[in-house]
Amino acid sequence: MTAAIETRGLTKSYGRSRGIVDVDLVVEAGQIFGFLGPNGAGKSTMIRLLLDLIRPSSGEAWVLGLDIHRDRLAIDRRISYVPGELSLYSELTGRQLLTYLGNLHGHVDAAYRDSLIERLELDPFKRIKTLSRGNKQKVGLVAAFMIRPELLMLDEPTAGLDPFVQLEFERLCEEARSGGRTVFISSHQLPEVEHLCDRVGIIREGKLLAVETIADLKARALHRLEIDFGGPVDAATFSNLPGVRDLAVTDGTLRCTVMGSVDTLIKAAARFEVHNIRSIDTSLEEIFMAYYGSGEAADKTAAGEAGHVAA
Repeated sequence: MTAAIETRGLTKSYGRSRGIVDVDLVVEAGQIFGFLGPNGAGKSTMIRLLLDLIRPSSGEAWVLGLDIHRDRLAIDRRISYVPGELSLYSELTGRQLLTYLGNLHGHVDAAYRDSLIERLELDPFKRIKTLSRGNKQKVGLVAAFMIRPELLMLDEPTAGLDPFVQLEFERLCEEARSGGRTVFISSHQLPEVEHLCDRVGIIREGKLLAVETIADLKARALHRLEIDFGGPVDAATFSNLPGVRDLAVTDGTLRCTVMGSVDTLIKAAARFEVHNIRSIDTSLEEIFMAYYGSGEAADKTAAGEAGHVAA
């Protein structure tokens, strides 16, 4: 099966500003693929290159087996794109805009379009200029899904959406995958993709560091825990447990950071009277820093993994 996306040595330099550097990536068709990184890591640059909105400094790329520059028009007929910052015709209503875009494409099932409007709780009769960011995002998502493209390219797609609509968005992505279509989602929010994606690519400072399954990524994640005991406990009981770091025990409360599974720590704590356990979520950036380190260490890690990365 032809890969949905393939790049070889794809590079975009903005001079002193960072773009992307020597990205080798394969995303197989029929997957939901997450492209993860902090803001400014190169996610949007990567998408714009794949869409031929900007040209690479070097390297090659193919979308649906087609050359991103030579075959751009053929690619455009088979994909949908939702940018991180939507720019829509402000004087039109949502329905007018969707009708216009549907007519441009020429192959839109009106009943399916209307079902998307209902599922995403969009009021299609309001003018675009009156809509909140979240409701504008709904217009963009309806426009993207309604043509049932072979590949959806979604840059920060859930920005501004409320949690219930986010769940419906996840269902739409799963339905697309079940239909053999591919979804490429860029995000800096790990929770946004962890329930959805088959695999994720991690980009940092323009370099693709690795492609992981969600399970592998979470196994390297940091967990900050606070455990309140019914009495004093000895810190030495927990200090040599695998993955435990930054351990401190004060007045019967243990505070620590755990890399990966917390199973061993919880079992050790169960030997004592436990009153409460609090888990503090870590950001994606903190996971990156824990997994790849920072500065020179991260650059060495990236250099060591600079070979062909397949999803």
